[in-house]
Amino acid sequence: MAVFTEVSFDEAAEFLRFLKLGQLQHLKGAAGGVENTNYFVDTDQGQFVLTLFERLTFEQLPFYLHLMKHLATRGIPVPDPVADGQGKLLHQLNGKPAAVVNKLRGHSELAPAAAHCADVGKMLARMHLAGQDFAPQQSNLRALNWWNETVPRVLPFLTSAQRCLIQDELAYQNHVAASPAFKNLPRGVIHADLFRDNVMFEDGRLSGFFDFYFAGCDTFLLDIGICLNDWCVDLQSGRPDLARAAAFMAAYQQVRPLTGQERSLLPALRRAGALRFWLSRLWDFHLPRGAAVLQAHDPGHFERVLRACLAHPYVFPLESPGCAPGVTP
Repeated sequence: MAVFTEVSFDEAAEFLRFLKLGQLQHLKGAAGGVENTNYFVDTDQGQFVLTLFERLTFEQLPFYLHLMKHLATRGIPVPDPVADGQGKLLHQLNGKPAAVVNKLRGHSELAPAAAHCADVGKMLARMHLAGQDFAPQQSNLRALNWWNETVPRVLPFLTSAQRCLIQDELAYQNHVAASPAFKNLPRGVIHADLFRDNVMFEDGRLSGFFDFYFAGCDTFLLDIGICLNDWCVDLQSGRPDLARAAAFMAAYQQVRPLTGQERSLLPALRRAGALRFWLSRLWDFHLPRGAAVLQAHDPGHFERVLRACLAHPYVFPLESPGCAPGVTP
């Protein structure tokens, strides 16, 4: 979250009245993230999040908003977009596409234990299954095609060792994507950005997922790899935390067991997730857009995660999905 487009108190108040959300009492810009303009808003009817979209278009956005509505109606705790009097979820404010969702209760758990990781794994699997009957299709916009386009743009900012690493990994991911095993992986709607700060806990229990604006249709395994790379690593070294990873995977598989191909390709898709976020953080750090409130993430973190993926790949033993899968470095 960030503030690229300023919204005054009066502008926000009028917009919220149009959506019949009551009288605006408090408006505060959100500093986290780098993609959209976000404000926390309090009215006499409740707490909400107002988002103005800076990159996604009017044509792209219905997918994300209707996906959240779809998941919410199926019991997945996600933000529920507010419709106007005509039932439309996508609006316009200050010339930008805009949406309002309810604010989830709870707080982010930035130092998760194995139990938190298990809750995330279970809910991620539930989300994957709940999205299988979501009819609209939209590809993951930050997948392989974007990596191939963006790596040349960031190369001038890298050391020779970093250039070798990112180019070698991109070549490897192109090779994996062309393989028959990859093409047969289970697919569907994925969150694609389910980091610690995008999950809420209340009274020790998971209370919601949010920030679905990188979601798209891709392999479920990429979503798993992205989660493992954030929830189940040491933030200083990037190395995997085996206990948290085992808890996450055991809980996920209790809901949706992995196929044999998924198990064999998990190390590759962990690497893919690390490459994707190293690349996007390099892009945001070295080629930033102006914002009134912006906190750029350190790209070096996912370089370390990628190097740790190469040095310490996970493998699953051949055990029943109902058992806690072991993880070995």
